[in-house]
Amino acid sequence: MIGQPNRWMIIACSLFALLFMGACEKKDAPQQSAQQTPAPSAPEEKAMAESAPARAVAELKPTEGNEASGTLTLTEQEGGVLVVVDAKGLTPGQHGFHFHEKGDCSAPDATSAGGHFNPESTPHGAPDNPATERHAGDLGNLEAAEDGTAHYERLDPHISLSGPNSVVGKAVIVHAQADDLTSQPTGNAGARVACGVIEAQ
Repeated sequence: MIGQPNRWMIIACSLFALLFMGACEKKDAPQQSAQQTPAPSAPEEKAMAESAPARAVAELKPTEGNEASGTLTLTEQEGGVLVVVDAKGLTPGQHGFHFHEKGDCSAPDATSAGGHFNPESTPHGAPDNPATERHAGDLGNLEAAEDGTAHYERLDPHISLSGPNSVVGKAVIVHAQADDLTSQPTGNAGARVACGVIEAQ
């Protein structure tokens, strides 16, 4: 038969053991919750959205022997990229206007910019043509007034500021003549009178 002092000692030891086990469980709980996997892809999607530029610009500078200059602004919007150009120093009339494949305006005649930006190897065409019937870089014509200034504004659904159809890092070229929108591969727009490299902002 267990004596009274021994019974209280057993009860006290049992209570101490229960309290100790409870404290260990509480201590381990935060470690288990810390190891839980976060919601998949949410941080990655946010990072991708933040890395994609929403705006890009290019300063158009004249090629050798020409006076054309201006500013190109590109802004991502729902449905495409808003293309805005303000130029001066042009001869009155239409001037072919394209994005070119290389962001290099170093040659005196801007031939260092290469051909039209055409990632999908499609024919040259008008900017309103379906994507299969125009280059991504085909923008049609600038219309210069008698004083040599031109303003162009268009929402283009076939270009972007990120991804395979991104024009960031490419060149924008203004030509001496009108783009006839049909001749291959460049619309017979003549010499390059201004060039600028497109940079994200």
